[in-house]
Amino acid sequence: WRLGIYGLSIRPILLTGFITTLATLAAWPVTRDSRLFHFLMLAMYSGQIRSFSSRDLLLFFIMWEFELILVYLLLSMWGGKKRLYSATKFILYTAGGSVFLLIGVLGLDLYGSNKPTLNFETLANQSYPVALEIIFYIGFLIAFSVKSLIIPLHTWLPDTQGEAHYSTCMLLARILLKMGAYGLVRINMELLPYAHSIFSPWLIIVGTMQIIYAVSTSLGQRNLKKRIAYSSVSHMGFIIIGIGSITDTGLNGAILQIISHGFIGAALFFLAGTSYDRMRLVYLDEMGGMAVLIPKIFTMFSILSMASLALPGMSGFVAELIVFFGIITSQKYFLMPKILITFVMAIGMILTP
Repeated sequence: WRLGIYGLSIRPILLTGFITTLATLAAWPVTRDSRLFHFLMLAMYSGQIRSFSSRDLLLFFIMWEFELILVYLLLSMWGGKKRLYSATKFILYTAGGSVFLLIGVLGLDLYGSNKPTLNFETLANQSYPVALEIIFYIGFLIAFSVKSLIIPLHTWLPDTQGEAHYSTCMLLARILLKMGAYGLVRINMELLPYAHSIFSPWLIIVGTMQIIYAVSTSLGQRNLKKRIAYSSVSHMGFIIIGIGSITDTGLNGAILQIISHGFIGAALFFLAGTSYDRMRLVYLDEMGGMAVLIPKIFTMFSILSMASLALPGMSGFVAELIVFFGIITSQKYFLMPKILITFVMAIGMILTP
């Protein structure tokens, strides 16, 4: 039971505390079994903090699984009409990814020196044969791809967020997705550096495809919550590109995008939920005239949409710009691939508004 906070984990922990406070306050309209609802929300908070601060790989896995059970209960008990379908889809995807995480954790443990260990500090100083490191990397990558929304393992998110209560959406989209990105940095990048250098070009290619694909799919959504969910998939593409750039600048941009997108996305889901409570409308073609009925929510929606589309001067723009610089200054890639990736990312930033 080893816990500790260091440079990378302090930011997601502070973000988790802030978003959980807002999500708990936003849950005041929940009247059915409200004590159980708030208990599950706070249990989820404790699990998320322990995921980000665990110094032991097995504890990290246990907290990872603990989250899945809580989200399943929150979704299946307080969701919309298709809540059981969405909850089942969520648990199948995430539990399937967890199998690979467990195999990777046990593999790292059993391959340890004479005394098997799961301590992060000990594992960080350990080397593995190239083939074994690649196998471990692929296993962890599949597990984290489900939570990081790497295509094609992202399809659970729009269904889940389309049906979940907006307090659950705030925690699910902002914190759970960040656990996947945190795992990529903490385990794949830190414990398996050689395999990460091999797979980083593929991460960048997938991240670039993800930006364009998710933006294009988002345009076809009538449901407001599903549209925000697909925009989340697009923003996660920038995080994956930053992690794959193998530069300090790119990694800083990815971490800033984690924090920035955490705030912006949670606020957008909060506003989508509060506007639904007042207007009972969630389909975009029926929501015309919001500014007359709910002017304050409309104003906040406009400001946060600007932040989401990376308006210069707002945090989304700063994060994406730093990811751009991380790619451009990377020594690993040739000039032409860098120009092509930057060009496609720029198209994605144009399509987002």
